[in-house]
Amino acid sequence: MKVERLDPASDAAGRLIALSDAYMAALYPAESNHLESVTALAQDNVMFFGCHIDEELAACGAVKILFDDDAQLSYGEIKRLFVPDEFRGKGLSKLIMRALEDYLLAHDIRVARLETGIKQPEALGLYFRLGYAERAAFGDYEEDPLSIFMEKNLLA
Repeated sequence: MKVERLDPASDAAGRLIALSDAYMAALYPAESNHLESVTALAQDNVMFFGCHIDEELAACGAVKILFDDDAQLSYGEIKRLFVPDEFRGKGLSKLIMRALEDYLLAHDIRVARLETGIKQPEALGLYFRLGYAERAAFGDYEEDPLSIFMEKNLLA
């Protein structure tokens, strides 16, 4: 298993992004889905990683570097963490999260944030185990009863 930078516009990434879109659309109404497009994932302030098993893309995730005007700090927002059914249970999401957090630290970003949904107990469990704690909505998000907002101090 190898985690490396991945072009979000690649065919392999497109397959996982489409699977992720379908999964999220089955769980939440459109107004509660905050999915990044391929174009957004290709921006300069975004790092998109993939994890391959043999030659097949088995997981992906991204982080957007943003600035919080209220707190006067830069932070990374975790986006598009996804592992297809056939690869779940292999620790891939933890590998991707480690790569994303290491990337942030290498760029002197000490805070990671994310938004996830209440109907994803596996994702919530992962984030809590990795040290993320609930917080209020951040950035352009508004409070949503289907969303949970989380944050982690990467130096804690």
